[in-house]
Amino acid sequence: QVQLVESGGGLVQAGDSLRLSCAASGRTFNTYAWFRQAPGKEREFVAARWWSGGITYYADVVKGRFTIFRDSASITVYLQMNSLKTEDTAVYYCAASLRSGLYSSNLARRSEYDYWGQGTQVTVSS
Repeated sequence: QVQLVESGGGLVQAGDSLRLSCAASGRTFNTYAWFRQAPGKEREFVAARWWSGGITYYADVVKGRFTIFRDSASITVYLQMNSLKTEDTAVYYCAASLRSGLYSSNLARRSEYDYWGQGTQVTVSS
């Protein structure tokens, strides 16, 4: 059974850091990503990376503050979030794709991802 399980969310203050984890089980994937959804808004892309090859892609609003990286030993993908802002408040979802070779705008497309986690809440207070 394929599962993506996120953890690491919580309540922090603006300027703080937080690290989210996404543990995959059941199979490996070629591409992983993080999306987020704030109340009343559509789910939006945050960051993505190839499992192999090191290609990463970020939404402009998080570029320079967030980093997506992996631990191959545990098949875990992380999202390191620094300098958090109140507008980063959202439910963060991990996503995984069987597709390889995705680039830029394709990496940000929800339809490219086959499996999704249940989400973890991140709340940033001012």
